[in-house]
Amino acid sequence: MPTFRISPSFDMHYVIDEFTDPWIKAETILLLHGNSESGRAWYGWVPHMARQYRLVRPDMRGFGKSTPMARDFKWTLDVIIRDYAALMDMLQIEKFHIVAAKIGGIVGRAFAARMPERVQTLTLVGVPPPSRANKPPMTAEFERYGVGHWAARTMKARLGHEFPPEGLDWWTQFMAGTAVSSQVGFMTTIPYSDIRAEASKIYCPSLVITTEGSGLASVEDTRAWQMKIPNSRLVVLPGNSHHVAASAPDRCAMETLAFLSGQAMAMK
Repeated sequence: MPTFRISPSFDMHYVIDEFTDPWIKAETILLLHGNSESGRAWYGWVPHMARQYRLVRPDMRGFGKSTPMARDFKWTLDVIIRDYAALMDMLQIEKFHIVAAKIGGIVGRAFAARMPERVQTLTLVGVPPPSRANKPPMTAEFERYGVGHWAARTMKARLGHEFPPEGLDWWTQFMAGTAVSSQVGFMTTIPYSDIRAEASKIYCPSLVITTEGSGLASVEDTRAWQMKIPNSRLVVLPGNSHHVAASAPDRCAMETLAFLSGQAMAMK
């Protein structure tokens, strides 16, 4: 599996999927996963997207097969953005689309605002609001029981009441593989970043996807922050999952493809 050595102490794992016609120079989508996940989280999207686009699916620093981070690692959005930008530099991809889910949507919004020259479009799928009033979780649960205990306790709210039990179990085990040292530092910092000031700096066309009953925010609250992003629109899907990229991957991928197609047509 390909890895990219960003620093002597950090290797980033990534996967590239592309099944486009070999005579066509395909555009690239950078897929940003959420907390306690990896690029594997996009398994339901790949069959839809890779026929038309080159997909780059990295494992964020600290997660998946990338190098775990120490408990005292100084997490910042800029560090994560620089990691992804360095990966795309290494791959010689100057401009690309971003599709982000869950907390990846915090990183994605900051990326589009801080490096607008690189981001063609931004798609945010089941992402948190730009600021959170509640306090970061206590780390004792992670330290005592591991990430799997927390994942199992919160999974039904994450994936919705209609998600099959076998799927809940799979996602719990998937997230349980996260190193506790990475989770402790990450969860008390990045999910609670305040990115409200970034909205007006996102100039690329943007799509936001949520559900009718998302536990992250109401449709009205989601629309309120979405409308602060110029040239953006909102799609509301049925259900109460807030990780809709996982609970409805086929529908979300098709909505994203339609959005990207519309933007391509507008550029002609």
